[in-house]
Amino acid sequence: MLRAARVGHGVPEREVRDPARVPPLRLGADGTDRVVEEHRIRCTHFDAFRFYSPDAAPLNELQPTRAAQRDLEQPGCLHANMDLYKWAYKLGPAIPGELLMDCFELAWRVRTMDMQASPYDLSDWGFEPIAIETPAGKAAYVEAQRGFASEAAVLRERLTAALAPLEAASAEPSAAAPVGTDVTPQRSGRDPSTQRT
Repeated sequence: MLRAARVGHGVPEREVRDPARVPPLRLGADGTDRVVEEHRIRCTHFDAFRFYSPDAAPLNELQPTRAAQRDLEQPGCLHANMDLYKWAYKLGPAIPGELLMDCFELAWRVRTMDMQASPYDLSDWGFEPIAIETPAGKAAYVEAQRGFASEAAVLRERLTAALAPLEAASAEPSAAAPVGTDVTPQRSGRDPSTQRT
C-alpha cells in the first residue's frame, strides 16, 4: 500500500493528524501498519516518496532521489502520469489547449483513483475505497493503472510531437545579436553614442 507508507508507519495516529480535519484511516493505524509491513512497497517516484514518514521510508525497496528521478520514472506510475499535466501546463504556449486539457483530464482521473486507494476512508466525500490490501482490490487497481499507463503513453507521444518544432528551432543558428552587443532599449530616440553623460 504505497500511500499507507506515508501515513506514519509506527507513529501514533494522534501525532500524525488532526481528526477534525482529516478523514479516518480505513483500517486504523494498526491495520495500516500491518498492510505496509506485509506487502511489497516499491515506489519509484521521488515526489511521492519524499512524503513517506522516517519509519516508512526504509520499507520502500528503492530510495528515490531528485537526482535519480529521470532513471527511476516508469510509465506505470500514477504520479508520473499525473505529471504529464504539470509539464503540459508549464510549457503553456507551446502546447495546444486540447492536449493540455487531455493531460488535465487524465490527471484528474488518476488522482481520483489515487485517493480511492489511499489509506483514508473518503467514502463520505464520494470516493468509494479501492481496498488494495485485498486480492480483488489489488487486481482492480492494477487493471486501472495499466489503462492509465496506456492513455499516458499516447499523451507522451503527443507532447513530444508538440515540442518537436521547438527542439528544431533551438537547434538552428540564432539570429540574436552577437555577444557583446548592447541591446538595452534606449529612453530617447537619440543615438546613445552621441549623447553626453
